[in-house]
Amino acid sequence: MALAAEGVAVTITARNADVLNEAADEIRRATGVSVTAVAGDITTPEGRRAALAAAGSPDILVNNAGGPPPGNFRDWTLDDWNKALNANMLTAIELIRATVDPMIARRFGRIVNITSSAVKAPIDILGLSNGARSGLTGFVAGVARTTVAHNVTINGLLPGLFDTDRLKGNFAARARSTGQTEEAVREQAAKANPAGRFGRPAEFGAACAYLCSAHAGYITGQNMLIDGGSYPGTF
Repeated sequence: MALAAEGVAVTITARNADVLNEAADEIRRATGVSVTAVAGDITTPEGRRAALAAAGSPDILVNNAGGPPPGNFRDWTLDDWNKALNANMLTAIELIRATVDPMIARRFGRIVNITSSAVKAPIDILGLSNGARSGLTGFVAGVARTTVAHNVTINGLLPGLFDTDRLKGNFAARARSTGQTEEAVREQAAKANPAGRFGRPAEFGAACAYLCSAHAGYITGQNMLIDGGSYPGTF
């Protein structure tokens, strides 16, 4: 939505065609730009081919995938690790590989990988996510320094807690397991954040749109935390 508001023609992809098309219609109504919706699984070669075919040769690539399930690392199999790495590391690398050279040839490109604040502050039960997303971050750290001379930047955007349906679902699950009300769980989590609230999706979109803009050509290989100050470190 933030990119479309700046006049960017967008291609979006997800597995659920109904929800995807609803989102595409919402963006069209709000901005009037061209929106192409491609139903498919981006973690598969077929899904990537379909999305890239619809997008043509994009100037902007935003990689985003849901995180793998939480758990104890002792219980994870090699298959669990392979699925996490494919979704949260290798798929993004494949999409970068497919788009970066045409960007270099045009002397403009912006690639943003949406990862997680856990890259900076790992969460013990999210080891699959910690490992896969940190692997992507390490890969980008090297490549981003080789593309910026051609006005192609690659950066990470690291969200903390945002007020989304996913967060509401997590609070509902926590409320059931602890016997609290959802409102009590939500209030505790908000108070624990230095900002005293959760992030707004529009704030996240604006940060992403900035990294994708012509104004951000001197920023590459960086990981921007957008978490209300939850991360306690200096660096």
